[in-house]
Amino acid sequence: RELLCDYNGQGPFPIPDLDDPLVLRKHLDFIKRLGERYDGHPDIDHIDLGSVGWWGEWHLSSSRNCKINTLETRKQIVEAYLSAFRKTPLVMLIGGGECLSLATSRGAGWRADCLGDMGGFSKTWCHMRQGYPLWIRQAGIQDVWKKAPVAWETCWDMRKWVAEGWSLRYIFNYALAMHGSYINNKSAPLPEAPEVRPELERFLRRLGYRLVLKQLSYPAEVAAGGKLEVAMKWQNTGSAPCYRPYRVAYRLRSDDGKQFVLTGGVSVNRWMPGSVDIFAPTFLQNPPDLPPGEVVAESDSVELPTAIPPGTYELAIAVVEQKSSRPVVRLAIKGRAEDGWYPLGKLRVKQ
Repeated sequence: RELLCDYNGQGPFPIPDLDDPLVLRKHLDFIKRLGERYDGHPDIDHIDLGSVGWWGEWHLSSSRNCKINTLETRKQIVEAYLSAFRKTPLVMLIGGGECLSLATSRGAGWRADCLGDMGGFSKTWCHMRQGYPLWIRQAGIQDVWKKAPVAWETCWDMRKWVAEGWSLRYIFNYALAMHGSYINNKSAPLPEAPEVRPELERFLRRLGYRLVLKQLSYPAEVAAGGKLEVAMKWQNTGSAPCYRPYRVAYRLRSDDGKQFVLTGGVSVNRWMPGSVDIFAPTFLQNPPDLPPGEVVAESDSVELPTAIPPGTYELAIAVVEQKSSRPVVRLAIKGRAEDGWYPLGKLRVKQ
């Protein structure tokens, strides 16, 4: 069964009637099958919890003859996604009301689909100053970023922002202060204004996590079978934590190419960025630069193989996947080798 809905006086456009029991049952089964096939797939970073409303964005705004599905239907759809995707992260639309609270309380992040709207729909209301602050307060999602990602989609695209004279620094500082990890500019061309690329590069450099190794020390010599003790100081200068439990690893490589990778016990997802008070009266007037996170001291200990030949090795560091020794994070430091490892110095291994 489908509904015929007008949109801004155009249409009608057919959409599925998710309140119909048969349609809902089929759709819930579809979500289940999606999860069976794709949950945890290495090529999928996250899933947008969609299905409902125009573009799957949980609203039917600008329709005079159609209303959003019942709360019971919407909750069933949220539950279906939560059950189907237990490994792949989910994000839920910020305008989802009670369903936003439900999804985020169960581990989902949130997504906002009109970043940059400073008055494009109304002279007295915009998403940035009236919409997002209200919805964040109502749903109580201001701290969700600590456990799950925040994703942004541009309103129109950046060309509209420049054409309207809206401040790129304001918009980008706002997005960072809300601890965004993603931005979708819809593959649109960038505006040609000279200030765009510097502002965008400044923004992208801090969007998500940005891990800086500030200091590291280790002994000059370790015995085969002994423990390599490493003291480090790290800082997250980005806007969000890393949401995956990647770990710090160390590689010993000899001059003849033999190498040994030792994964330690330090997980990078505990390093938090800085924060600002997004509910402060001055925030909406001029969002400040997001400060870097605190410098975190870490101590790690890895055991060398007993059979490692004695000699001098190059010691390198990297952040690796949970189940492999493949480097997955480009650190915000110099010295990265082509294979993703960062050489630190020499280590002597004795019998």
